[in-house]
Amino acid sequence: MRCGASSGLAERAQNKVAEKTRTFLELVKFEHSIFALPYAYIGALYGAAAATAASDWVHLARLPWSPQGTAVSLPSWGAILWITVAMVGARSFAFVVNRAADAEIDARNPRTAGRAIPAGRIRRWELWTFAVAVLVAYLAAVWQLAPITHWLWPVPLVAFVVYPYTKRFTWLCHYWLGLCLGLAPVGGWAAVGAPLADPAPWVLGAAVLLWTAGFDIIYATQDYECDVRDGVHSAPADLGIVRALRQTRTDHVLTVMLLVTGGYLAGAGAWWYVGVLVAAMLLAYENAIVRADDLTRVNAAFFTVNGVIAIVVFAGALMDRLWS
Repeated sequence: MRCGASSGLAERAQNKVAEKTRTFLELVKFEHSIFALPYAYIGALYGAAAATAASDWVHLARLPWSPQGTAVSLPSWGAILWITVAMVGARSFAFVVNRAADAEIDARNPRTAGRAIPAGRIRRWELWTFAVAVLVAYLAAVWQLAPITHWLWPVPLVAFVVYPYTKRFTWLCHYWLGLCLGLAPVGGWAAVGAPLADPAPWVLGAAVLLWTAGFDIIYATQDYECDVRDGVHSAPADLGIVRALRQTRTDHVLTVMLLVTGGYLAGAGAWWYVGVLVAAMLLAYENAIVRADDLTRVNAAFFTVNGVIAIVVFAGALMDRLWS
């Protein structure tokens, strides 16, 4: 009997831990890492090519299919690991701050009222303990990367902390969010010790900024009525859905142009442009399936298509660097 009771207590404890883990993963939208992380890897891939010498973060790989005697500069496995930890840690911290700042707004919106904080499924001490843990992970990862990142680590955190408050003042909040994600290729570039005076990572970052702003405008169409009612600023609420979606199309045309330009500046080859071409077609599809008079496919455009776009562009960069 005592053994059975102990077994039951252990099972309940395990279930509670599993449930809490699922709650935190839902809170930080772990799966959304797919939006920014590939661009950090892209920055690292082309940054390794631009770095002046092999180091702890860049190694020379002699690939079987490369011409005899040639070597390709690639990010080390250690650099990839720590870039991943830094990215996931930073964006998890950002989500905690965002969700905490928006708790009252989320509670008034039927679409978001079930989130962990407004629904009361996470206690305040649990929330901030988690925030400290992911912040420590981010800082630990940064200190394993190129020395310049030891000075620049506050930059993304400041951008992330400011973001949730921008929607209180301006519909340009979408572009501030874009700035947050646009730091990914720049961060990956810096992480392997490549020179930040090179324009390539900044142009790639600008492409990610506009791509993000465009799809975030699409996402915001879901909350049009609540945003208007509550005085929350967004492109759909302030400009109207028709004009907002037109803005998205402009942003995404500019995204493709900047990806092409950034690739050229980084010395990319044919595979990069193949990836950009496929991404351009996906962006066209994304903008075609969301219309002001038909918003039923917003989630397909936001989640599915944009996740595929990030992977496709990264695949083009990887093929380009491996077969350069």
